[in-house]
Amino acid sequence: MQKPTLVVMAAGMGSRYGGLKQIDPIGKHGEIIMDYSLFDAMQAGFEKVVFIINRRIEQDFYEVIGRRAEKHLEVHYVFQQPDAVLPGGFSVSTERAKPWGTAHAILCCKDVVHEPFAAINADDYYGKHAFSVLYNYLKDAKDGEKADYSMVGYLAKNTLTEHGSVARGVCEVNTQNELVDIVERLKIFKMPDGPAYTEDDGQTFVHFTGDKFVSMNFFGFTPSLFAELEAQFPIFLTNAMQNNPLKAEFLIPQEVGRLLREGKVRVRVLSSPDRWYGVTYREDKPEVQKALEELTIAGAYPDEKLLG
Repeated sequence: MQKPTLVVMAAGMGSRYGGLKQIDPIGKHGEIIMDYSLFDAMQAGFEKVVFIINRRIEQDFYEVIGRRAEKHLEVHYVFQQPDAVLPGGFSVSTERAKPWGTAHAILCCKDVVHEPFAAINADDYYGKHAFSVLYNYLKDAKDGEKADYSMVGYLAKNTLTEHGSVARGVCEVNTQNELVDIVERLKIFKMPDGPAYTEDDGQTFVHFTGDKFVSMNFFGFTPSLFAELEAQFPIFLTNAMQNNPLKAEFLIPQEVGRLLREGKVRVRVLSSPDRWYGVTYREDKPEVQKALEELTIAGAYPDEKLLG
């Protein structure tokens, strides 16, 4: 058995939210969403966490969550800046403020993660069961002819917001609960008849069933992913520098989809009865606060500061 690591992607700058939502208090006792994720991860069995952060929030991050996390977990920090792990021959425009996306975030961990790992967004609530099923899968994960990856899938209809568009990896899953394909849709809206996405700024919409699985960036990987991302990153950058140097993103769902189509990986889709909650927009916050308060009243969490 291997001891999986938890990787927390917390370097985003919260442009749609209007602030650093990854360290914005949301719980009754001042908890942030990460408190709940770390609490659930520890109960599942995780003992090591890697925080991927932006240097600009290093001190605030440490004061809000890092100091307390260190009392309970082996903690490592990785800094995701636009010039982090940049291949030779590339440079970043001084106008580019944001890093290169979730696949870039994972690549930044290559020197501190040497075991199977789960990757999560810092500002999403995934639920207790999700951490448990992924931990149990990862502890026995082993690459064979294909790399042995996994993800927790959530129903699309349970991951939308009333307040604007969201980005989701829309999944095709076979009867063996294996991922067949995943396509990142950057602008999905909640419509009266279910979810729909647009790729032309709202001129046309493609509707799909709300019962389709989507990725919420809760993946399980083996370390073989790092070599794949390292090989692909220069290819991505060459295109990005030509077409969209300030906003292009190197994204995990896109890379997983590419590896699937190339026949290099097998991705087991694990389902969870837990409801996903997130704060894409500041207007989402009251609903998430209410849900977490109800979970605390129901006994899922102690009625005190988590990780105190």
